[in-house]
Amino acid sequence: MRSRGHVDLMAEMCEECWQRLANGLATVEGATAPPQDPAGNGPPRCRACRGVVRRYPTYYERWVDLATVELPAEEVPQRYRWRLIKAPAPRAPVVLAVHIRVVDPLPRDPVLPAHAFLCPAGRAADA
Repeated sequence: MRSRGHVDLMAEMCEECWQRLANGLATVEGATAPPQDPAGNGPPRCRACRGVVRRYPTYYERWVDLATVELPAEEVPQRYRWRLIKAPAPRAPVVLAVHIRVVDPLPRDPVLPAHAFLCPAGRAADA
């Protein structure tokens, strides 16, 4: 058993349990984007509409496509609200996407919506 993820877990988890937990969180939060292209061949794009997105890792080692603009929280449904945080050193990558769910932001606080909220194709592709 070993500890996984970008946060200190309350318990040690085997690889199978960690993957199950991370995949479950990703499904619920919409963090189903492929990993960032390490070669950096152009900006990441939505698989449904081909629009440019901001792709960031989560603390549970999955990736999420975010919109390229911030919006006031009052304009974004709760399930699509994300923020970026700096990971504690010496973690890499330096910036992580965190789904906002425990503490609601004030109505005018800026949030980064998931791209799925603004995707002209109706929803971001999960495939």
